[in-house]
Amino acid sequence: MTSQPLKETALSLKAPAKVNLALHITGQREDGFHTLDSLVVFGGAFDRLVFEPSDRLHLSVTGPFADGLRQEPDNLMVRAARLLAKDLNIPAKAELSLEKHLPISAGVGGGSADAAATLLGLLRLWERTIKDEKLRTIALKLGSDVPMCLEGACLRATGIGDTLEEGPRLPKDVGLVLINPRVPISTPTIFKKLKRKTNDSMGPIPSAFLSAMALADWLSDQRNDLQMAAIEQAPVIETVLQALGDDGDCLFARMSGSGATCFGLFQSIKHAEYAARRLAFTHPNWWVSYGGVS
Repeated sequence: MTSQPLKETALSLKAPAKVNLALHITGQREDGFHTLDSLVVFGGAFDRLVFEPSDRLHLSVTGPFADGLRQEPDNLMVRAARLLAKDLNIPAKAELSLEKHLPISAGVGGGSADAAATLLGLLRLWERTIKDEKLRTIALKLGSDVPMCLEGACLRATGIGDTLEEGPRLPKDVGLVLINPRVPISTPTIFKKLKRKTNDSMGPIPSAFLSAMALADWLSDQRNDLQMAAIEQAPVIETVLQALGDDGDCLFARMSGSGATCFGLFQSIKHAEYAARRLAFTHPNWWVSYGGVS
């Protein structure tokens, strides 16, 4: 089957996975939000969004992870469209199509990435501009991960994830393998399981990593403070990490976000591709993807 070409008026965007290479939980505010210090990259897999003109606001969802997604009006993409249209003082009218390839409740910010891409895509579709600060304010109303997904590049996130600064320069060809054992994880549940909520920050980050091995060495001194709590909730995460660690080409493995997705770091995208094929063959029930990072 061949795919149909996009209409001339249609706009297509990718919403890449958000991967926490390191995630330190540094405290909890009085309002309940946790503070963090995280090194974030994007890549390895993505959802695809298409935006078309319409006389109404409508969302259609396809793809391997479409079934578990909230439909209108609670879907984060629809909420993003309505918030943006309200700020622009225009009707919220667009046909939104989502190919859902990122697993849900998986620690890779799929919903946040889709919301961020919706804001960017509709600004282009509606031919409107907005100040960056205002756009980030709208994004934050949708979730603490959405502002960083607007950036879509390596960054350091602090505060509740809303204070962002440019991250280090990464090796051009570094590769990631992402694995999810198809076990959804509730982020609030994992935070409740944390035995310690006040931990050290990451400290200084080098301005650049000249090789994937240099990045792996630095990451080995960092943490994901949610990893042990997530393993208690879903022991299969430890199995995933072991499978990645046992691959001879994997330089480093860790869980992303609150899980259950784990990443493996590789010298190159080609090394990541070969590893992903091996791991998908030996674990056919797992979701396995690979790619570069930004």
